[in-house]
Amino acid sequence: MPFPTTNATEELPAINEILASVGQAPVTTLDQTNPDVAIAYNTLLTVSREVQAEGWTFNTEFNVKKTTDANKEFVIPNNYLQIDLSYNSTNSSKNVVRRRKPGEPNTKLYDKYNHTYEITSEASGDIELDIVFNYDWIDLPIPIQDYIVAKSAALVSSRIVGDSNQYKILQQKEFESRARALEYECNQGDYTYFGHPEGENYYNSYQPYQALYR
Repeated sequence: MPFPTTNATEELPAINEILASVGQAPVTTLDQTNPDVAIAYNTLLTVSREVQAEGWTFNTEFNVKKTTDANKEFVIPNNYLQIDLSYNSTNSSKNVVRRRKPGEPNTKLYDKYNHTYEITSEASGDIELDIVFNYDWIDLPIPIQDYIVAKSAALVSSRIVGDSNQYKILQQKEFESRARALEYECNQGDYTYFGHPEGENYYNSYQPYQALYR
């Protein structure tokens, strides 16, 4: 089940763009008693979650400091799509996964190496995590929104219309939107093949225009 969002007003243009892509009339509200609107809306939420779960620069954070509960256990919030202990000497002997503790409703971090839900032995209960977050629609970068809409439109076409030609056209637009999203990601992420650790200085290679300063 997709995570609910709280920005229906912001999502409405995206829903109308999806509906227009499959030849449906625009709507003024997200009335989910309308089957087409319900399919478009649920598809948008699901695709948004799937795309964000890949882990992009805008929704991935490293070395996030959190505090465990009184039992040294950590309850995972619903908006965490991926979670892992940050790589450091303290965590080198641990390997955590998401797991629901028997008899409890919440999903927690579970240490597979030590077979325990107790994540830390620190008196403060502090831990450092690498997290991929699930954001509301309004908080997504425009290139990512465009990619999600294009991908959703192709899926909705296959579910509502079933026209193979229309699906191929929308799928081509999806591929183009993903390329733009990846271009945004590369520009935003400051990636380098030297592989410098997160937070360290990046080597800036020689660029031809610098010769003009000589």
